[in-house]
Amino acid sequence: MRVLVTGGAGYVGSVVARLLLSEGYQVRVLDSLLYGGQALLGLYHDDKFDFVRGDTRSADVVNSALDGIDAVVHLAAIVGDPACARQPELAREVNLDASLQLFELSQRQGVSRFVFASTCSNYGRTSDPSRYVTEESELRPLSLYAETKAAVEKALLDVPVHDKPAATVLRFATVFGLSPRMRFDLTVNEFAMELLTKRKLVVYGEQFWRPYIHVRDAARAISMVLGAPLEKVSGQVFNVGDTSQNYQKGPLVELICAQLVDEVRIEYVQKEEDPRDYRVSFERIRQELGFHITRTVEDGIREIVSAIRQGVITDFDNPRYRNGAVL
Repeated sequence: MRVLVTGGAGYVGSVVARLLLSEGYQVRVLDSLLYGGQALLGLYHDDKFDFVRGDTRSADVVNSALDGIDAVVHLAAIVGDPACARQPELAREVNLDASLQLFELSQRQGVSRFVFASTCSNYGRTSDPSRYVTEESELRPLSLYAETKAAVEKALLDVPVHDKPAATVLRFATVFGLSPRMRFDLTVNEFAMELLTKRKLVVYGEQFWRPYIHVRDAARAISMVLGAPLEKVSGQVFNVGDTSQNYQKGPLVELICAQLVDEVRIEYVQKEEDPRDYRVSFERIRQELGFHITRTVEDGIREIVSAIRQGVITDFDNPRYRNGAVL
């Protein structure tokens, strides 16, 4: 299968590209290289890899990238609330307009599968966070980022199930772990780095719930959807994660502190700066596709702490590690 991975130089995409290549797929990456292309350097030796630099907003670029492609994994986006808030018009153009154009052009080119990366942030703030939301729960997007994702979801799911390409929506938990395009603006990664390198951390809204998933497990879920029978994934929505990995921020900090030696100072601030509050059930993807995680939050913390202690990453304040930063 020939797969186009949009955003393949990004935090998740660079892991997806590597995994699919290792599984024998032919992989083409389309990326504008907003945060650089270093994450792609290790792929050029693989004869099954090729790269197209370009913007998903350009129909000409997209049509060229789709040539000969069987399946699309659409990850390219202005990712996260801060990045979208900084450039709202760009976020709408890339996350919404360009996504719908990509799907339409995929239809015209006869692509058979279309995997769309969405987010559990679409659930927003649930009325009762003690209960788990499912794929059938009401979406309550509270940010521009989530609004654009929910809008694309609706458009894709309105397409008749037997039309091509077969669309699958994946609502990912908050991702963590090491990646060739590392990010330190994601909760687990950021907290671990701050506590290890600065010995202090300010935590806002410790009571709010979020689910978490390791970046490699996120990539594995995409691979699993690509390899599943069409009748199992066409027109379907799957939350991607594991029900056991729902955490409040307070216990997350405790998990990190358990792996540290030095004393740290933690300040908890009861501030409603981010009203999202949701616990998510991941039973559907487990039951329907047999998906299980291979790495827990504790595993992710351990690998980040190890990489920092051994000097693998040193320039933690570099803006390339944060979406929405001015490069």
